[in-house]
Amino acid sequence: MFAAECRKAEHLSNGYSVCEVDLTKEELRLFLKEGDDSVHGYFTSVNSSLKLEDKKLGFAMNAGMYHEDRAPVGLYIEDGFQAQRLITNDGPGNFGLLPNGVFCIGKGRADVIESRAFAKKTPACKYASQSGPMLVIDGALHPRFLINSTSKFIRNGVGVNKDGSKATFVISRNPVTFHEFGSYFRDVLKTPNALYFDGNISRMYAPEIGASGLGWQSLGPIVGTVIPAQ
Repeated sequence: MFAAECRKAEHLSNGYSVCEVDLTKEELRLFLKEGDDSVHGYFTSVNSSLKLEDKKLGFAMNAGMYHEDRAPVGLYIEDGFQAQRLITNDGPGNFGLLPNGVFCIGKGRADVIESRAFAKKTPACKYASQSGPMLVIDGALHPRFLINSTSKFIRNGVGVNKDGSKATFVISRNPVTFHEFGSYFRDVLKTPNALYFDGNISRMYAPEIGASGLGWQSLGPIVGTVIPAQ
């Protein structure tokens, strides 16, 4: 049993691994720390903790940028508890390439919301992770993405459909530019809003398509579906 529909896809000579989650039927959570306050860091650690609930991950990927101690850079909410505040000012690196945004998981839905719009609306999120830049904003690519860019990395992110019922998680299987990655969400997935999670450290756990998610570097926030262990 897998609580996400995962597949491999190709677009304009680039390969992607894609997992779609139906928020009306599936349980989607964010994970950062274990009960002893140590950072999970790995999908195997999350699975070990879920055993206590007789559950396991169906699919998972890293879900936002973090500092060296694995603390989230921006807003982070887990099971209703806010561990980090929202950041709306610009700054260095991809996170500060405004507009950035927040991935918000609520009751039966998920949303990708531009950070300053989020600050004005303060929507109810049981789980939330801020990252950046936005990939797609109201159907348009981020204005700073260059079609002729030579900066290519493995990249991962999430897009949400118009009514918030479906979240689509994507990781590239080869290095891609921001323009290429954002275009996949806009032109193929047709998600009106999409958010970049991270780059070279990015990993996906999706047994359905043979993605183990193994890697030597520990992660910060992790997003994943939760399914029965049996």
